[in-house]
Amino acid sequence: MYFEEPFDADERAVLARYFTNIDRPVFALTNLPEVVKGALFARYSRTHKSLRRLFLDEFLGSPEDGIAAIAAQLPDADGAVGTERAEALYQRVFNEYGDDSVAQLGGVHLATEQASNLLTKVLERGRLAAYLEQSTRYIYYDRPLGERYRYFIPEEVTAVGLGSEFTATMDWLFGTYTELIAKLVPHFEARFPQGPDDSDFVWKSTIRAKACDAARGLLPAATTSNVGIYATGQAYESLLLRMRAHPLAEARAYAQMMLEELRTVIPSFVKRVDVPDRGGVWTRYLADIRSEMEERAADLGVKPADRPEVMLTDWDPEGELKVAAAALYAHSDLPDDQLLEIVRGLPAREQRELIASYAGDRTNRRHKPGRGMERTTYRFDILCDYGIFRDLQRHRLMTLDWQRLGTRHGYITPDPVRTVGAVELWDEAMDRTAHLADRIEAAIGPDAAQYAVPFAYRIRFYMDMNAREAFHLIELRTAQGGHPDYRRVCQEMHRLIRDQAGHQHIAAAMQFVDYEDYELGRLESERRSAARRRTAGVPEPAA
Repeated sequence: MYFEEPFDADERAVLARYFTNIDRPVFALTNLPEVVKGALFARYSRTHKSLRRLFLDEFLGSPEDGIAAIAAQLPDADGAVGTERAEALYQRVFNEYGDDSVAQLGGVHLATEQASNLLTKVLERGRLAAYLEQSTRYIYYDRPLGERYRYFIPEEVTAVGLGSEFTATMDWLFGTYTELIAKLVPHFEARFPQGPDDSDFVWKSTIRAKACDAARGLLPAATTSNVGIYATGQAYESLLLRMRAHPLAEARAYAQMMLEELRTVIPSFVKRVDVPDRGGVWTRYLADIRSEMEERAADLGVKPADRPEVMLTDWDPEGELKVAAAALYAHSDLPDDQLLEIVRGLPAREQRELIASYAGDRTNRRHKPGRGMERTTYRFDILCDYGIFRDLQRHRLMTLDWQRLGTRHGYITPDPVRTVGAVELWDEAMDRTAHLADRIEAAIGPDAAQYAVPFAYRIRFYMDMNAREAFHLIELRTAQGGHPDYRRVCQEMHRLIRDQAGHQHIAAAMQFVDYEDYELGRLESERRSAARRRTAGVPEPAA
């Protein structure tokens, strides 16, 4: 069915090292530097040659060398191939095709460790990248990393003579966290005894998650975390420019470390970042906008009015009609406006059936309706604790932005903290960190003061999403194993879509929104994981 391109024996021997197959039209590239992969694809778009032929002809050596001679000189394993040629090609491609399109063609897995929780939100801001962050829900933060607990000391704080007070407060705060964990774990063990069919690992993992959920509000934004990132060169360039313009010294210094490491693997992709008339101008542009908007916001001089935890601030009253019309669009030959007029004229029953048919017979929450659901949007204004924000901020494909973390909106106290008689300790932690944050803000401003603020304090942010993203977010974040606080927020979002926006048919199609209460939400998830391990013959991890 597909043409099999002919290669001689020497060519096949070389290609086998760098391509997953030699005879099929779909294959992957292996053992090649990212710059070679990117340059190959860039050149690919402007040649009649196949990728494998292009690799042999233009990246492996000049024709007069002979493929056999080249093959004899190749390293046995992951040697660099054609890097010099690829680097040179990139310079030409940048000029001919445009930098941005080429910078999308290579990616890097980058480990970023010991980053504060303020910095992790900067790292994860970009939409077109993959991130995996260390979780405060499943890891105890009661163990030091080296000589101190896992928190970052900002250079702004030490520069104004508050370093000792900051360190003393953080040490006390993490000690308090450790003390609270020691109260919560036996409390939950007594309340939720191990089931006869549950392994030690399943039970203890569930108890740990429950204790972490209750205690994590004590952790400050200075708490360090590890983030694994996979992104293209273009995504890294955008991230580094934002970080270089950031008001926090941590972000700017971390950007330099990232740039240095990325240049060891994809130097051409990030070449513009610190060039004065390219990345330098771009960075100043971002910094200038931030400075100008800070001044304008400060001039407003208005205090925040009282608002509920979750507000639906914008929606389209005709949203369901537009979704119904959009659902038909790809399956008809009618223009957009004509479809909308037709749908407007349908009886309400047929409009409802259109949306139900488009949602289809969903047997699990991963079955999502198509792009027609992107025809209507919802904008939510949310005021909740920083811990919830951290979980919801991970949904980057929507439009999401947030205000500074501070103490002005108050803090939450989880019910288990009350149950174990630790309210006074909790309140003391909030008061001590608020005092420190006030002192830092008075000395150097509100940006660095955020480091001292615990997760229990509330932060305001908005989430602007289309209905398709609402399916994903709300159904996922109301699932049984989710944190009870973000489950509550997302349940309210669903209710507002149904009752305030009046989009009852869209809300009804979100059939996997879970309103049930679960005292031990993670248990079923841990049991399913254990069952999968047994089926696969994987040993149970140590408890």
